[in-house]
Amino acid sequence: MKTISENINRTRFKNSFSKILTGSVVASRRLPVMEASSGLPGPVVWLTACSHGDEVGGIVVIQEIFKLLRRLPLFCGKLKAFPIMNPIGFENVSRSIPFSKEDLNRSFPGSSGGSLAERIAHVVFTGIMQSDTSLVLDLHNDWKRSIPYTLLDPHPGESHESAFSQVEEISRWVGFPVISEQMDSSADYSFKKTLSYSLLSRDIPALTLELGESYVVNERNVVYGVNAIWQVLHRLGMVDEHSDQVSYPLPKIAQNNVLKYSDLPYASTSGIFRFLIKPGDRVRANQPVGKIYDAFGRSIETVRATADGIVLGHTDYSVTFPGKPLVAFGLK
Repeated sequence: MKTISENINRTRFKNSFSKILTGSVVASRRLPVMEASSGLPGPVVWLTACSHGDEVGGIVVIQEIFKLLRRLPLFCGKLKAFPIMNPIGFENVSRSIPFSKEDLNRSFPGSSGGSLAERIAHVVFTGIMQSDTSLVLDLHNDWKRSIPYTLLDPHPGESHESAFSQVEEISRWVGFPVISEQMDSSADYSFKKTLSYSLLSRDIPALTLELGESYVVNERNVVYGVNAIWQVLHRLGMVDEHSDQVSYPLPKIAQNNVLKYSDLPYASTSGIFRFLIKPGDRVRANQPVGKIYDAFGRSIETVRATADGIVLGHTDYSVTFPGKPLVAFGLK
């Protein structure tokens, strides 16, 4: 393996755009594309972010990774990125695509002749599929109060065992709690049209990293995100370690377990929810996690954890109604 000094002048950086549509004033809407190339054979890793326009933290993580590569360049392979996949939502601070009210991350693999979201998804998906891709890390942000975690998609079937086994292993390199998306009779199967699952079902290893809160840049979570991705690149043999490595303080319950995602129980009454927990807390089965109060300040419902686990995050606002998710858990 080459030393840093031998590779310092070999890493090449490229910024470009991929056209997605033309606006009403005939101006092009484009997706920014970033690339760092070592000039040597090796893994091709993609970083993607901001499929939801209000999730800005992942954009900054990608920017910081590429800045770090100017100090500690690639030994081999390429790192490529779509830092803003939903530029229209980003400009409007909107989770969806404002023009069509579509969720881009429920539109993959997309279609060149489909809806607006499907056309954008098609540009992203095609770019990744044509790059001899080894791994995709799709960066997201969760509720305003949430902790970083790695989301592992459901198994896409025996014919894709190799790709799934790879992401299972890589999920442990990240250093965040690993949370498994559950697929059962009551599940929302729209996850099958996410970027990560669509890639995984085509034998491309892909993971979703939830990097804490949306809307604003949480600098601490940026540090955790950068170091988690750098650790993955290091384990792939693409980069050297760096001295500023800061590991996420992984809760003990998550150190040797893949936890199950759950946002149950939902509220059964309307009122004001007052939290008894915070993101990152360990909880026990039947432990009260919050109470709902009526307009007169009377406690009318106690919400309890359904099993042992950790709190991943909680609702952005305390006004409740029947059927509203209140707390997200990683359950043992």
